[in-house]
Amino acid sequence: MLILALESTALVASVALCEDERLIGEYSLNNGNTHSETLLPMVESLLSLSSVGTDKIDLFTCAAGPGSFTGVRIGAATIKGLAFGRNKPCIGVSSLEALAYNSRGFDGIICPCMNARRGQVYNALFEGDGSRICEDRALAIDELCEELLKTGRRVLVCGDGTGITLAGFGGRIDAVSATERSRHQSAYSVAQCALAAYKAGKVTSDIELSPVYLRLSQAERMRLERESGSLENLGK
Repeated sequence: MLILALESTALVASVALCEDERLIGEYSLNNGNTHSETLLPMVESLLSLSSVGTDKIDLFTCAAGPGSFTGVRIGAATIKGLAFGRNKPCIGVSSLEALAYNSRGFDGIICPCMNARRGQVYNALFEGDGSRICEDRALAIDELCEELLKTGRRVLVCGDGTGITLAGFGGRIDAVSATERSRHQSAYSVAQCALAAYKAGKVTSDIELSPVYLRLSQAERMRLERESGSLENLGK
């Protein structure tokens, strides 16, 4: 099965082409370029160099969130566009699950953290074999620290929130950072998570694939705050 996978939920943009578990090619950029400008050219370049047309792809997948609101939308829109009208499965994968896949085999808790601003991270916890301990959520670093303290286990932190998370832990937890290569998003990991979902019968279409944000965007929060302030003023 040929799998085309995209990852654009954080700073790294990544595209991978796989034949089941075998990696044919992966193209990743971590240079601050805008994903809207780079993601599709990366797809076209990888497919061209691999001599594979989109009509040959059997499974389309992307990291559907959580993460950067813009990045999540770009990845989902791009993969939906590539899959449109082809009647092929199109699976959205948790960006946190894919991050955890990078560090499978760790003897402890894998703790992917993506910077969600406002002192929070997008987070989920996984065992070393990739099985979930909890669902994806957005929470304060202090809350995460207290939760992990209770486990008494060694923790591996990965994702673009690694630095702020470890700083927030303040040495209270036996926690280490993932390596540079495994700390960042990888489209290959997205492909493998999607393959597992496909084998488990969790198949969706390009129409059904939807971004996962976990919380309101900053613009939406500001609008609600303004509306709330206006209602309070009316009551005075």
